[in-house]
Amino acid sequence: MSMASYPYIRKAQRYIKDVLSGKIPASWQVVAACQRQQQDLARAKQKKWPYRFDKEEAERICRFLELMPHIKGPKARDGELIALEGWQCFILTTVFGWLHKKTGFRRFRRSFIGVPRGNAKSTLSSGVALFMLTADGEPGPEVYSAATTRDQAKIVFGDAQAMTRKTPPLASKYGLDVQQRGIISACNDGIFRPLSRDADTQDGLNIHFGCLDEVHAHKTREVYDVVETGAGKRDQSLIWAITTAGSNRSGIGYELWTYLEAVLRKVLADWEESPYPLKGDQAEDEQFFGIIYTIDDGDDWTDPASWQKANPNWGVSVMPDYVAGLANKAMQLASAQNNFKTKHLDAWVNADQAWMDMQAWKKCADYGLSIDDFAGDDCIEALDLASKIDLACKIRLFQRQIDGVTHYYAFATFYLPQRAVDEAANAQYQGWAIEGYLQTTPGDVTDFETVETGLLEDKNSFSVTDVAYDPWQATQLAQRMSEKDVPMREYRQTVQNFSEAMKELEALVLSGRLHHDGNPVLEWCISNVVCHTDAKDNIYPRKERVENKIDGAVSLIMALGVALHGAEQGFVYEGM
Repeated sequence: MSMASYPYIRKAQRYIKDVLSGKIPASWQVVAACQRQQQDLARAKQKKWPYRFDKEEAERICRFLELMPHIKGPKARDGELIALEGWQCFILTTVFGWLHKKTGFRRFRRSFIGVPRGNAKSTLSSGVALFMLTADGEPGPEVYSAATTRDQAKIVFGDAQAMTRKTPPLASKYGLDVQQRGIISACNDGIFRPLSRDADTQDGLNIHFGCLDEVHAHKTREVYDVVETGAGKRDQSLIWAITTAGSNRSGIGYELWTYLEAVLRKVLADWEESPYPLKGDQAEDEQFFGIIYTIDDGDDWTDPASWQKANPNWGVSVMPDYVAGLANKAMQLASAQNNFKTKHLDAWVNADQAWMDMQAWKKCADYGLSIDDFAGDDCIEALDLASKIDLACKIRLFQRQIDGVTHYYAFATFYLPQRAVDEAANAQYQGWAIEGYLQTTPGDVTDFETVETGLLEDKNSFSVTDVAYDPWQATQLAQRMSEKDVPMREYRQTVQNFSEAMKELEALVLSGRLHHDGNPVLEWCISNVVCHTDAKDNIYPRKERVENKIDGAVSLIMALGVALHGAEQGFVYEGM
């Protein structure tokens, strides 16, 4: 059968071609997702590769969605049916077209789609959910729209209810009964329900399709884990996570986002003509599909070209004049910038009124940096041991001269009791512990002996000039270490001691003179810092929520404070 018989695949291929040629402006994540499809189509010709692309399956989901009606806005008023855009055809044909050669089951079991508001996320998700309920050939399918709250879970479900009511042939063919709390499919004993964290029960689910809407708002991975566990009982279940960006970097949304980026970096690594430098972790996951519509590092968020790049439905459901108005507001009101960046550019931001430019922080990452390269060098250390039952941090800070200018190199070590990892509200603690970014100690509290052992090892590995500590936190530890000739130095955590160091650290990051190894826990701590400015223009690090830890940032500020004044005779770190 000719390609002309596969209009949706043809549309998807045209979209891929336009993205890869640069005709359609796109983020590196979109480019990598398109290149991945091209690489996979080539690999499918190899006998040993376990997957094949089924054009009929790829087309079927698209045909189904174009039978669904618009339910909101002018197109709904005029009775128009959905007309898929190229980017939507690409996503749908890719997710549903790949099958396992031996079993015939779907290849992709999990998907993650990052896209700004206004790009018909709910419409797309609702149509896919109805397909999975009725037309996927699954006996007794359980379909869920999952979110942290009932109201959020009802958005996709409510759209599906409206689509069904406006499509009598669909309801008639599959025996659909639209109820207040569910859609029943008599033809296959299927059910579609909203599911939230505050639901009566989340146990015993046998999920065929789980749609997780706006996962950036999930503070924990509780709902995601329920869906993922429930989906493990089916042969070709599908988890469909779709979201805008947000500010909570400790949640499952950011975890999925960064994991997908690692998968897409592997695509770039295998692409000989990749126009992008490799920077960051790589991962290989043949059952995980994803794409992120956003802006690239270095893009000017005030530039209309950036707005178009981030919004695939530009000029269709996302109107340029409307976005321009929102952008103009954000340029005038700093308080509106974060909302514009997350909702309309799909860019992660810090917490409200945050301190550090996280894009600049990421640019300072050198993933090849090793602390072993600084053996024997002068080293300033700083400890933040504010909590024995949660995160604690040690920073090691080194200085080197490049063209007569001082550059700083920071390495972080984090400590956490095992119980805090097991019971953590932060969805990423366990992963960080496994990857070695957290040193866990047995029991309920941090074992300071582990911290002390590390200090003694550092004394032998580097020329440690100072170990800054707050006397309110670690007086006894400091006494024990001083007895072993570790150069402990009091550094009280006051506005006077923090303000200058915070301002200098921000300047170092913006100028590229602060270097770090990309430690994700340190990045999270830095992103959580909110600063308050007093009448004298002094600033001090704070956190908005108790779960937003800033220990790594505090330690780094302390170490830099010592570095800035270490040569000054008689300088006392006591504050006001």
